[in-house]
Amino acid sequence: MVRTYEAAPGIETLTTPFPIPGYGIVPLNAFLIRGPEPMLVDTGAVFESEDFVRVLRSVIDLQDLRWIWLTHTDFDHVGSLRPLLAANPQLRVVTTFLGAGILSLAAPLPPERLYFVNPGEKLTIGGHTLVALRPPTFDNPCTTGFFDEDSAVLFSSDCFGALLAEVPDRADQLRAEELSEGMVFWTTVDAPWVHAVEPGAFAAALDRIRRLQPRLILGSHLPPAPGHLIDRLLGSVAAARTAPPFVGPDQAGFQQLLQSLASQATHASPG
Repeated sequence: MVRTYEAAPGIETLTTPFPIPGYGIVPLNAFLIRGPEPMLVDTGAVFESEDFVRVLRSVIDLQDLRWIWLTHTDFDHVGSLRPLLAANPQLRVVTTFLGAGILSLAAPLPPERLYFVNPGEKLTIGGHTLVALRPPTFDNPCTTGFFDEDSAVLFSSDCFGALLAEVPDRADQLRAEELSEGMVFWTTVDAPWVHAVEPGAFAAALDRIRRLQPRLILGSHLPPAPGHLIDRLLGSVAAARTAPPFVGPDQAGFQQLLQSLASQATHASPG
């Protein structure tokens, strides 16, 4: 179920805890930025589209929305894009040329509904200057997060995600070890190329984020993180480069996982 809470004044988190059997829970986050030109950052997962739109309606009139910033086109980010565009003819979608191309594989969006932005470019929305950026790790080539120069909030897309036992409302409510371990594991899953990256180039990419000095980090798969955690977040992502690569279960392991889950369900049943 999608729920919503305030990440910071003027910013609502819309989130779903998504369980991955045998590994933990990953939050699926979207964000509503209020103001003169309200903007939604991502649109939830495909499987929860109806619930996502219902919860979004509880915090804003859909006719008041002006922008959707798609950090990328994965199924957990574009789930309610089409219903929202159908509900509000004024909505425009911020994406990249590649992002629009990927979306067109389902159904092309009208050109007048699109606004292209590349990493390094700036877009002013509602009096805030948003700097588009490519985060240090990503799993989709069109990934484009942004940094709000006025509020110092970083929207980091899939970078800084974590697999967790439970998902609190803030990342600083997690034990340091749990946060770091969950982030290292997530990064090896979401960005498997990190093991092959040149160390100096990777360190430079991480340092570019550090120099932003964000006061708040809003990631797609991590509870909102206050800025004082930035070194811990960056250190966890850096540690993933030399961590063991993720290898998912093969068929035998999958059968074993199913049996384990069935056994747990049986023991959890009343009587």
